[in-house]
Amino acid sequence: MNKLLYALPILLSTLPAQASTAVFRTTASWYGPGFHGNRTANGEIYNQNGISAAHKTLPFGTRLRVCNEANAQCVDVRINDRGPYIAGRELDLSRGAAEAIGMIEAGVVPVTFEFL
Repeated sequence: MNKLLYALPILLSTLPAQASTAVFRTTASWYGPGFHGNRTANGEIYNQNGISAAHKTLPFGTRLRVCNEANAQCVDVRINDRGPYIAGRELDLSRGAAEAIGMIEAGVVPVTFEFL
């Protein structure tokens, strides 16, 4: 697991906004059907067809541009939930976000992301 990703909220809070333009590589999955209509960790109602994402530690409201490395398709998401809770995965995209970058069939894909 990439320990840098757990330190990012602390690092970003100490850097000027323009310094946080680095691109990170990780593995993303998607979630939806079993959670649709439930509350997310920030209290919103989860819409699997919306464009959002879960991360274990990034602050709620953080906006990311996530790009599927296999096809270069990108989507801008907002962190509104916690997860994923499977080793080796750093981002869990809503079904809508996963469809936008063509990863539904694969389920888990390598992605790059940057902070917006």
